[in-house]
Amino acid sequence: MSSKRVSPFAGVRYEHLVAGVSGGVASTLILHPLDLLKIRFAVSDGAASAKPHYTGLTQAVGQIFRHEGIRGLYRGVTPNVWGAGSAWGFYFLFYNTIKSWLQGGNSKVHLGPGLHMVAAAEAGVLTLVMTNPIWVVKTRLCLQYTEGASAGAAASATHYNGMVDALVKTYKYEGVRGLYKGFVPGVFGVSHGALQFMAYEEMKVQYNRYRSLPIDSKLTMVEYLAFASLSKLFAAVTTYPYQVLRARMQDQHAQYDNLRHCIKETWRLNHIVGFYRGLSPNLMRVVPATAITFVVYEKTSEFLFQFRSEDQTAASPGQD
Repeated sequence: MSSKRVSPFAGVRYEHLVAGVSGGVASTLILHPLDLLKIRFAVSDGAASAKPHYTGLTQAVGQIFRHEGIRGLYRGVTPNVWGAGSAWGFYFLFYNTIKSWLQGGNSKVHLGPGLHMVAAAEAGVLTLVMTNPIWVVKTRLCLQYTEGASAGAAASATHYNGMVDALVKTYKYEGVRGLYKGFVPGVFGVSHGALQFMAYEEMKVQYNRYRSLPIDSKLTMVEYLAFASLSKLFAAVTTYPYQVLRARMQDQHAQYDNLRHCIKETWRLNHIVGFYRGLSPNLMRVVPATAITFVVYEKTSEFLFQFRSEDQTAASPGQD
């Protein structure tokens, strides 16, 4: 770690925000149906009759298509695009700002696994505070199983006509607490991003050292794909149970008193298997999604920084 101290805001670069948003939006539009399947499998505990029962990926896709049409596979896509775009944008912005501050502004300083995890964890908490309401809405729209709402006031409170309607109704009937349901397991889930970014950064560093190059040297698209996929696979398998708990606490069809109650009920109904429901569609989605996100991010940020450099050079032609 560099002994030089710079302002925490010195490393703020809009390029990280724009590149992160681009990567998040691109991967979400391509792979949203798998995210919907992951959520529906995660909340399927066999106890609530209002929820469809799925026996496998093929059967689930067929049942959703028959009862809800192609739109059913894209329920919740709007808040998912907003959520993924903003989350990745803020995450890369916060992470690189914190990382730059820890490095003292010198990108060739190797922080090591511990400080990489610290930077990623801090970025994760800041991002979660800003995006949790969007994830609540996305989860609830993904868990809206039919087009029509049943009769009664309770049905009107849990039937949503879109992202804005879901935000308004959640706040109206549940207040700020409703918009931040699942926040606690989400905080635990910060470990997911921390492990992922630590693994990703360390693989890049060790690979560049193996090639006898500076640790911040750029890689090829294939190398970015490989390191992003491996780091995501490692983090996803390690921390998946928190995603199940978060989805169940955000489910409008279920009522849990708190996180401990949700854990007890999940164990009572499904034992250890319950904490890994939806893992298969999740891995099918998150590994390629992360690969797409990171490649788009790396290439977009590289282009934007190059554009900034050329723009500054053009603005100062008299300087060496």
